[in-house]
Formats: sequence, structure tokens, C-alpha cells
Amino acid sequence: MAALIFSTLLLLVLVTAVVIGSTARGDEGGDALTTGFTRVLMTETRFVVQRPYNVPLDERYEFAGGVRRMWVYSTDKPFNRTLPGAARTETKINKEYSSGVWQFEGEVYVPAGTSGACVMQIFGAAPEPQETTLMLHVYDGSLTFYHDLHRVLAENIYDRWIRLNVIHDVAARNVTVFVNGEVRLRSGGHGGPGALHYFKFGVYKQSHHHPSYLMESRWRNVSLFTKP
Repeated sequence: MAALIFSTLLLLVLVTAVVIGSTARGDEGGDALTTGFTRVLMTETRFVVQRPYNVPLDERYEFAGGVRRMWVYSTDKPFNRTLPGAARTETKINKEYSSGVWQFEGEVYVPAGTSGACVMQIFGAAPEPQETTLMLHVYDGSLTFYHDLHRVLAENIYDRWIRLNVIHDVAARNVTVFVNGEVRLRSGGHGGPGALHYFKFGVYKQSHHHPSYLMESRWRNVSLFTKP
């Protein structure tokens, strides 16, 4: 009898530990940052690659082993022959939104030497003159808010995986960026009522601080979450 009681108590302890652990990790994304959010179904059709219009996809993009590798050269053409823009190989998450709270999550790896590139952005800010609500750039191994070298979110990011979580609260007009689970940026949002937004990641050449000839970033475990 004593052995049976002990076994029952041990089972209850184990079940309780599992429940508590699951709650601490969050309901949807396996982490407290995504608790209360709902995971968006991400089929491959959600990932739309934009690359130089005159180059085959496999010469600027690779998806293997769960890693999306994107690279571009500073002399490349834009992704659209009729629209101006700098060289890029970016993946657009094909899920536009104009309300609610949205969270992007992904792990990024930037090879040494890449500089002067945007590696992640929230597109959309109409009717404001700028086109984006957020851009994260890389300059000489530092992750920065746009091209502001005084607003560094992370240093020494070359040749290692870092995790990014970006939360955009449309109604509150704010954006919060987490690097490896820690808040590294709080910024105001952009765009009027009904403005459309979406997330992008990859490499997009910038005109500031001497961009490198070759720019590359690699991404894995990219997810999207939302809540009202």
C-alpha cells in the first residue's frame, strides 16, 4: 500500500512539473514571449522571395536543412525593373495586417563581412512619407535601429545565431524588439488607420556607412504570431 501511495504521489509531482513547465514556455511558441498569442499557419506560400529581377532564384537564395540563406551583391539590380530600389534578396511574409498585435520570431546568422544591409523590417507606414515602420541594419557586426550607429541592439553578431522577436502593436503605435529574449528596443509605430504592414527578412542594401560588396543573412525557425 505504501509503495502504491508513493508511486501515485510521484506521478502527481511529475504531471504538475510538466504542466508548470509548459505554462512557463508559453501556449503557442514554446516561450513566454509568445504566451497569449496565436501561431499563424506558415505554409511555404507565405514565404515570397524578392531578388534581383535579372538573376535566377537559385543564384541568390537557398533553402536547405531548415535554413533560408539569402545573399546579394551591392551592384545587383533591384527586384523590380520598373520600380526604383536598392539591391536585395528578401523574403516577404505574405500576411498583411492593419490592426491587432503581431509578432515576428526567427533566428538570424550574419556571416562576417556583411555590412550596410537591412536584415529585417516591418514594411508599411502610409500615409507617412517613409515606407517602413521598422528596419534592423547590420554595420560592422552590430545590429542597429535603421542606420543609427548610436542605437545598437546587439554587438558582435557575426558568425553566430541570434534570436529576434519583434512585436508590433498597431493600435498602440509601438514596436518592441527582443534579442535573445531581452528587450533591446522600444520604438514608436508608423502609419495611419488602416495602413497595411507586413514583415520581411533577408538582405537589403543600404546607402549608409559603406555597404559591403557581398551581403548575406541566414534564417531559421521563422514564425508569426498574432492576437487581437
